[in-house]
Amino acid sequence: MAFTLRRNHHRDLAPLASMLPDAEIPLLNPNAKVPFDVIEWHQKWLGEPDDVSFYLQDAAGRDVGFFALRVGVGPEVRHLTYVYVTQEARGGAAAELTEYVEQAAQALGALVVTLKVEIDNAPAFNAYLSAGYKELSRRNGMATTRLDLEERLAP
Repeated sequence: MAFTLRRNHHRDLAPLASMLPDAEIPLLNPNAKVPFDVIEWHQKWLGEPDDVSFYLQDAAGRDVGFFALRVGVGPEVRHLTYVYVTQEARGGAAAELTEYVEQAAQALGALVVTLKVEIDNAPAFNAYLSAGYKELSRRNGMATTRLDLEERLAP
């Protein structure tokens, strides 16, 4: 499936709220309120000035995915968080999504991307490993991974 990436310059979370079923909010963020609360997300989850979010759009221009890149340990590190793809866009979207994450992080000046993923979420976990993320540690059912973007750019 071919997607396009749209940077969320205006921090508009209404598209995320409309595509995200209440039942899947805890999968995206187990600490967030159900139903989706835009104000809460702006204040607690995506409120830092350096938080940057993106939407994936399908060929018809519909928003079908979302992810955010937060500043990690230093400005050269971006932490991937709140990754969501609608049910109808799943199935083969992972490889394209990880490419867009990499491109977005590089455009923000990142040299490294980190993320945490549930070990039990085999499709997501395997997608990140296939994309070149290296597992650093495991704790409480989560794996912390890292992708070195400089290695990707090296000949």
